[in-house]
Amino acid sequence: MSVAARTFDYVVLGAGSGGMASARRAASYGAKVAVIENGRYGGTCVNVGCVPKKVMWNTASIAEALRDARGYGFDVSPNVAFSWAAVKAKRDAYIKRLNGIYENNLKKEGVEMINGTASFVSNNRIKVNDEIIEGKHILIATGSKAWIPSVPGAAEFGETSDGFFELEDLPKKVAIAGAGYIAIEMAGILRTLGAEVSLYIRQSEFLRSFDKIIRDGVMDEYQKLGINVVKTSGITKVESLPAAAGMRKNLRLTITNKDTLAVTVEENVEMLLWAVGRDANTDKLNLGATGVTLNEKGFVIVDEYQNTKAANVYAVGDICGVEMLTPVAIAAGRRLSDRLFGGKTGSKLDYDNIPSVIFSHPTCGSVGLSEQAAVAKYGKDKIKVYESKFTNMYYTLVDHKVPTHYKLVCLLPEEKVVGVHLFGRGSDEILQGFAVAVKMGATKADFDNTVAIHPTAAEELVTMR
Repeated sequence: MSVAARTFDYVVLGAGSGGMASARRAASYGAKVAVIENGRYGGTCVNVGCVPKKVMWNTASIAEALRDARGYGFDVSPNVAFSWAAVKAKRDAYIKRLNGIYENNLKKEGVEMINGTASFVSNNRIKVNDEIIEGKHILIATGSKAWIPSVPGAAEFGETSDGFFELEDLPKKVAIAGAGYIAIEMAGILRTLGAEVSLYIRQSEFLRSFDKIIRDGVMDEYQKLGINVVKTSGITKVESLPAAAGMRKNLRLTITNKDTLAVTVEENVEMLLWAVGRDANTDKLNLGATGVTLNEKGFVIVDEYQNTKAANVYAVGDICGVEMLTPVAIAAGRRLSDRLFGGKTGSKLDYDNIPSVIFSHPTCGSVGLSEQAAVAKYGKDKIKVYESKFTNMYYTLVDHKVPTHYKLVCLLPEEKVVGVHLFGRGSDEILQGFAVAVKMGATKADFDNTVAIHPTAAEELVTMR
């Protein structure tokens, strides 16, 4: 005898960015939608990702402005008091308001919210809170979680970026393991606000998927800021020592050089932050009861339309392990609902030329192919590169000068712009408009024919020769 089940047109597993966007879009077409979530609404981005990270980056940027203020005639004490606790309290209150806004938006759309942990019974049935929920269509949007390596003491004494947002005070000494954008952003924030930071990376460079001007620019500036970048290294043991008064923790780290196998030790570390990768949140989904398949890294396999191998089961966002960015999840989720419920049968996300920004110090970002990737794809004789390196006018009156470096990667013979790479102040805001141009297929001549806005840093992108 089958168990009675409530039936929905669309059941969304996860109330993060992708799930929320897809659920609301589906409901706007009149679909009967349910969202199942076992945590706070908004997912990683709102709670322990983009949003609180940007608040902390803004905080660090204020510290930079205070540093530079003397150059502009302001008599600012070099010992201005800063309260991490005060910022955290306001930031957490803001996030809580966002959680409520997300829930209210679902209510306005008529989406049913079910709090609990979802587990598949079959391709079209979900068990949650001892209830069976049936979906004509089911979306997996449960996201990802930080991965901690199997190193003695790593999980017991180390923390992930989630722990960064739980900090009540600024730690004096921090070790970060990782070479991706999360590690780089955390390192920049903590150092700019006054912490002593060591960054352990497995290779000789970080941000390896980005163009060389970004890799080199961030590396050089971070070393000037006093971040101790330890190359070709890995933390191979973590121990806890008695903590002196006022210390958050007292950790001893054993570091092994990947190439030489030389061993060193770092002590008196108050926080060890792991930012070495992320795993898909699939462990509680019971995917074995479905036809959904995973790749070798444990992420859900989907086609270009977000279809899994199981009929009427889909996946978007980090769970797919491709372009793990909040706007990507949102765009893919909306287009999926357009296709399923809005009559737009060919609707899908184009994953080419997706822009991305790193909130480092200074910011940087890119859209399209790096120079190296463009040469590998088209051949060196088909690629022409334009570059401009200069000092932003902002730094004219200040002592701490940071270079700006821009690069255009063009495909011959028409010089179609296939890559834009920015390093320097304001890159995060500048990139969006140029991403539109690249998406539209702009050429170098189109850039040249655009009148510059003066005096700005961005004008260099339309005046390169």
